[in-house]
Amino acid sequence: MFEISDETLRLIKKTCKGKEHIKLTVGYLTDNNSEIKIYNENGEVDSSKKYHYEIGSITKTFTLSLLSKYIFENKMSINDSIQKYIEELKEEEYYPTLRQLATHSSGYSARIPLNKREYFNLILGLITGGDGFHKNNPLIMDFNKMKMLIEKNKLKEMDYSCKYSNFGISLIGYGLGIVSGRGYWETMNDFLHNELGLSDTYLGTSNNNFHGYNRKNNDCGNWKWTKENLISPAGAISSTADDLLKYAKINIYEDKSYLSLCHKKHGNGRKKYDMGLGWMLLKKNNNVIMHGGGTGCFSSFLGIDKEKKVAAVVLANYQLGRNDDENIGISLLESLQKSKDI
Repeated sequence: MFEISDETLRLIKKTCKGKEHIKLTVGYLTDNNSEIKIYNENGEVDSSKKYHYEIGSITKTFTLSLLSKYIFENKMSINDSIQKYIEELKEEEYYPTLRQLATHSSGYSARIPLNKREYFNLILGLITGGDGFHKNNPLIMDFNKMKMLIEKNKLKEMDYSCKYSNFGISLIGYGLGIVSGRGYWETMNDFLHNELGLSDTYLGTSNNNFHGYNRKNNDCGNWKWTKENLISPAGAISSTADDLLKYAKINIYEDKSYLSLCHKKHGNGRKKYDMGLGWMLLKKNNNVIMHGGGTGCFSSFLGIDKEKKVAAVVLANYQLGRNDDENIGISLLESLQKSKDI
């Protein structure tokens, strides 16, 4: 029977220290068996209660899973220009492909759709824990703003070096909504519930959502998302540890054959990672796929080893310190991998 290692427990304790309202959920999957444990600043607590967390950028893996489905169904091509799905754009200009957008190699700045001042305030909020950033969603974009930003940011026909782009993934999500004819929001919720069978995973937040807290232990509630906000495909999903482990299992066994496309290398990432569709692939072992996320007062991590059939999820209702959730998740994943070698 698998036991969480002392090192992972040390990281959990360090992360929970001083956070009066934290519920740090840690879950793992080994073969077909899953386990979920919840911690507060005093240690492990009752894990029977189900908490719904904002999962931030893990949303991107769902958006691009749907893209892979549409590619398999010949509804879209990975080499299509985004202009094919946004007909209002000028035809004579160059626009990046879905592959470039998916692998963050399109050339769009990491700060878009924020202007320089908004981006500076966002970074300042992350550093200082300012209440405004935590309580209010700064990522807002309607169609007119999206069209203006695309036309304003003229790009060359090339693969740029990897720059993480919420904007790029949002354009893919918009394209998915055009192809379905129902818009991204309705299409994605249908995909989550009826295709993947994840009943506790949905766009936006509901009354079921756990509240988040900032570094001063102040209640920040939840970020507000609407179907009109076209940045939603990059970070609007809420979920539970149980559903994310089900999702991990679907990816491990590729229950949906189109998911194999997400797990292949499609671009160069940075340092340790190659780029799949939505997933970051560990360079030294592309069978290991992962993604993290963060909103105003939430942090998340999901890591999967497809070969060893193990997965680790970490969810917190605080915006944690740099890489805290990832460090816990990777430590747990490495312990799970070692347990399969014995």
